[in-house]
Amino acid sequence: MKIENQIITSLDVNSEYKYLIALNPSLKNSNKKDVIELSKRSIVNERIKKIEIEKTFKNPQLPEEFLNKILQNVYSRIGLANLDDFKEYLILNNVDIENVKNKLEIEALWNELILIKFSSKVKINEKNLKAKINKDNKFSKSYLLSEISFEVSNLNDLDNKFSEISDVINNSGFDFAALKYSVSTTSNFGGKLDWINENSLNRKIKDAIKNLKINDFTKPINVSGGFLILQINDIRNTQIEVNVEEELIKITNFEKNNQLNQYSKIYFNKIKKNLQIDEL
Repeated sequence: MKIENQIITSLDVNSEYKYLIALNPSLKNSNKKDVIELSKRSIVNERIKKIEIEKTFKNPQLPEEFLNKILQNVYSRIGLANLDDFKEYLILNNVDIENVKNKLEIEALWNELILIKFSSKVKINEKNLKAKINKDNKFSKSYLLSEISFEVSNLNDLDNKFSEISDVINNSGFDFAALKYSVSTTSNFGGKLDWINENSLNRKIKDAIKNLKINDFTKPINVSGGFLILQINDIRNTQIEVNVEEELIKITNFEKNNQLNQYSKIYFNKIKKNLQIDEL
């Protein structure tokens, strides 16, 4: 495949396959042919984003400190303690650490591009969010969640779309379904999110997950710009006072990302239409 002047080879697709498997070990249980197809789509999307990044920024590059924080977040999600362990893990999975850094940098720069273009359109009521956080709660429940953010062109198609996604979740796992359907930037990481306190969640989300058990997932939740399916990966109860400011940052980022994901998809589809893409 060729996008503008950039050629994507079978080696590129195979490299992407190894990368996705390394970041989402549960994909090893999925049909290899299906994961290869998702790997092809993933690398195509990345190249399209890279082309637009290079058009938008001069000498696009992340500060090393910021990139290291992203790396830490990535290896923590797969249960590794430090960068050295992550490097060793990648070697065992035949993945080059420099390639990983490059891919994470492209995604981060794309997010920055979307933020610059659309941040003025994002509406967050921090006063209302803060009011939802119970400052004096000594007994706090937190959730470790994964997400699939998606949209439908016609609300009449929602039930069929949810049925389709549910079948994939049940047969191939939530990680695979997130990679296949989610428009969120978390899709390449199986949709995984950080721990979030229940008092920080809006009423719709709290009501959707309150009766679920670990590994259960919600029905579609109507959020700004689309729909959200959440899976509970773990639940914990703590007896420490909730840090209001920290929780406010988490839920603000959660709400902001939901809105920006929709703008990201719209903008991505727009630039994709204007590129010359040829099958070789």
